[in-house]
Amino acid sequence: MIIEPRMRGFICLTAHPKGAEQNVKNQIEYIQSKGAIAGAKKVLVIGASTGFGLASRITSAFGSDAATIGVFFEKPPVEGKTASPGWYNSAAFETEAHKAGLYAKSINGDAFSNEIKRETLDLIKADLGQVDLVIYSLASPVRTNPNTGVTHRSVLKPIGQTFTNKTVDFHTGNVTEVSIAPANEEDIENTVAVMGGEDWAMWIDALKNENLLAEGATTIAYSYIGPELTEAVYRKGTIGRAKDHLEATAFTITDSLQSIGGKAYVSVNKALVTQASSAIPVIPLYISLLYKIMKEEGIHEGCIEQIQRLFQERLYTGSEVPVDEKGRIRIDDWEMREDVQAKVAELWKEATTETLPAIGDLAGYRNDFLNLFGFEFDGVDYKAEANEVVNIDSIK
Repeated sequence: MIIEPRMRGFICLTAHPKGAEQNVKNQIEYIQSKGAIAGAKKVLVIGASTGFGLASRITSAFGSDAATIGVFFEKPPVEGKTASPGWYNSAAFETEAHKAGLYAKSINGDAFSNEIKRETLDLIKADLGQVDLVIYSLASPVRTNPNTGVTHRSVLKPIGQTFTNKTVDFHTGNVTEVSIAPANEEDIENTVAVMGGEDWAMWIDALKNENLLAEGATTIAYSYIGPELTEAVYRKGTIGRAKDHLEATAFTITDSLQSIGGKAYVSVNKALVTQASSAIPVIPLYISLLYKIMKEEGIHEGCIEQIQRLFQERLYTGSEVPVDEKGRIRIDDWEMREDVQAKVAELWKEATTETLPAIGDLAGYRNDFLNLFGFEFDGVDYKAEANEVVNIDSIK
């Protein structure tokens, strides 16, 4: 079939297998161009199919020759209907890893569930024995707690008062004002239950209890802080409470790993175009202004550049991992530079539907959004027929 992007609001309903393959190959080439990383050799990535999780799997495999197990929840293809993009990404990753002689297996299912945890533990036990790095990069809006059976849904709301500010519809370029009503206590609790650190800790406890973590094992979860511009709706809102919980969990996990000399870190990453961030009011406008500035300064990074720098310059330098006053790794350092943020704040005041094409990088935002689904990659003939039914080698 000829596959084209079909949009519904902030979601693309189709994904392109050849484009996803090109996306993965581009990231592999980038990692190989940067040289070897003295990193982990047996890696579990929870949330491995897109964004930072996929970049972490690629960086581990092609930067450190690591064996990787990836866990994700993606929709497989059926004839006449494309898979979700993460399925195609993972299929391409496994193909390239196997070509390079690397171990790579994947598990598709709800990572929050006890069943998928069990399946993953059994696979590690059978094939790898232990893992020395666990990446936790889940980005789901819904979680069913496997112990209580309660389903929690996260919300994106400010806390305390209504938030009003500018936003942009990145499809049309229209800059408008948006207002978001404040959260109640139940909203906060549900968001923390989905996006906080509880499930991360459950994974690490399960691995530790079965002696599947190697001596000195490291685990990393990803977070975001962002600027003052977005903090009312993000860092000081419901999501911020969840991120606070996630960051506190790193200390709890580190305490629990003392017996094996292990450590848990939260890495604070930069703002990037993701399916989740595209649905957050204010963020697309902020990112389009930020991209313009960072590209002009020559310091713009996508997921793969961020994770390569995290591994090469923070985690695996041979010396102590540098952290901020709250124990977090900061790889958002270029985004949060004073000069960059001062320019964003100035442009924000000027941002209108009319001015944005000149002062922002909405075209770059749109391109990155389409890239998420395998579209707009150089070297792919999108007018050609593509086979939508692509299998992942290790998933039967």
